[in-house]
Amino acid sequence: MAEQTTEINHIDAIDAHLDYQVVVVGAGVSGIYQIKRLADLGVRATVLDANADLGGTWYNNRYPGARFDSESYTYSYSFSKELLDEWHWSEQFSPQPETLRYLNYVSDKFALRQYMQFGCRVESMVFDDDTNAWTLRLHDGRQMTTRFVITGVGVLSTPTVPKFEGMASFEGLSFHASDWPHEPIDLTGKRVAVIGTGATAIQLIPEVAKVAGQLTVFQRRANWAAPLNNAPISESEMAAIRERYDEIFAACARSPGGFEHEPDRRGFYDVSPEQRRELWDKLYDEPGFGIWLQNFTEIFLDATANAEFSNYIADRIRQRVNDPELADRLIPKDHGFGIQRVPLETGYFETYNRANVELVDSAKTPLVRITPTGLETSAAVFEFDVIVYATGFDAFTGAFDQIDIQGTGGARLRDKWAAGPETYLGATICGFPNLLMLVGPQTAASNFPRGAELSVDWATPFLEYMWAHGHQRFDIDEAAEAEWVEHVKHMYQGVLLRTAKSWFTGYNSNIAGHEYGKMRYNIYNGGGPRYARMLRQVADNDYEGFHFQ
Repeated sequence: MAEQTTEINHIDAIDAHLDYQVVVVGAGVSGIYQIKRLADLGVRATVLDANADLGGTWYNNRYPGARFDSESYTYSYSFSKELLDEWHWSEQFSPQPETLRYLNYVSDKFALRQYMQFGCRVESMVFDDDTNAWTLRLHDGRQMTTRFVITGVGVLSTPTVPKFEGMASFEGLSFHASDWPHEPIDLTGKRVAVIGTGATAIQLIPEVAKVAGQLTVFQRRANWAAPLNNAPISESEMAAIRERYDEIFAACARSPGGFEHEPDRRGFYDVSPEQRRELWDKLYDEPGFGIWLQNFTEIFLDATANAEFSNYIADRIRQRVNDPELADRLIPKDHGFGIQRVPLETGYFETYNRANVELVDSAKTPLVRITPTGLETSAAVFEFDVIVYATGFDAFTGAFDQIDIQGTGGARLRDKWAAGPETYLGATICGFPNLLMLVGPQTAASNFPRGAELSVDWATPFLEYMWAHGHQRFDIDEAAEAEWVEHVKHMYQGVLLRTAKSWFTGYNSNIAGHEYGKMRYNIYNGGGPRYARMLRQVADNDYEGFHFQ
């Protein structure tokens, strides 16, 4: 450590004219861990966040029902045994307030707030080829210079707000679900509209229905979902979890998705239909993503296998909805179960049995305009007190597009990524020197903290390598990036995911500039273990694909 500190101090002297050696953008799960690693090394670094406090997704998303759909204990940071021993998760799947408390606890325990600056929205980042440094301009007019920028801006941090005619005219309360007011709002007896039935809506709809006088849900595309099966965690259960944390994290590292759940290695067609149904009955009633990730691998690859499994899930939905016609409307017809991100729910389908809940098919009767008192579709007029836009996010690239990022020669990142992201390893970008991304586009989709720790634990030694060798700049070999992008595309072949209209593939007609039906290769679909091996291989080969100065 002493040798490393000496190396960093030497570079710090070279960079004394710069405000910082490293600027981290984003104080969410990944940014918190990244600044911890940098602080431990004695690096002159800061974290900038547009919000009023830390937490990222868990600071912003405060809608009723917001919670993990990964097991709480797998969402823990793994870097500190003391931290693991101290924290008690109260539920199998932590609600938003507890998760935010956890992130604050971590930051306070390791005295990380001193490195964080809030209310700092980055408007532009411009790289200077002469000084090999970045200049960041903030919304308040301030500027700061740094040798390196590390982005921890989040995968789902930029909401997609629709552009319906008349939105500004609505006289009631309206907001995107991710901007749910931080001060509690009373929906008791209110007429509430929820537009959208994605993962966020599936969490909030059952909670709103419990208190609203009338809840009207506008569904364009039906969405598969499976039970969360949440439960409290007792003191004795938490003690047992602490005893097996090493085992838990090892299982997550083996799992393609970074969860405890590992695929069933039996062949789908090697077992009888009765045995398949026996497995599915078991997984459907167990907590978490087992029904998705502990299943036969053929459901992701083989259309016939997926159809059989999708029919099983459809039958389970029909058992939970009293009206057969309504149940049929809640069952997707345009994609099979599990080929896009599966939301987990608590009482979602039963919610439609309530007398105060109505489902409107906005594909058949499109929403035409928002009015001062509600909204109009092509078939009817509705009056509401509250409108909630649960219309999703501009995933993976949206947060980058919000910043004017200019690399070598003034090239803009939003132009380079206009047709979809192009990266090297999901961590760096050709033409944008000294820029590192944590859990960026084209990294392996996984349980977020597991992916975040993998990113940080690769980025930090990479910077140490540069400091140890006296480098002030890295660039990406154009051929290496092109090869990685082709590999990412190749990993979509042969899997049913490639047909999904989801944020994994970027088929999204809600987002300006994203051509509907055109693939955007947003994730690395080779699984977490393979992705981790490839990162290690690059590092072990003295960071092949990089040029250093």
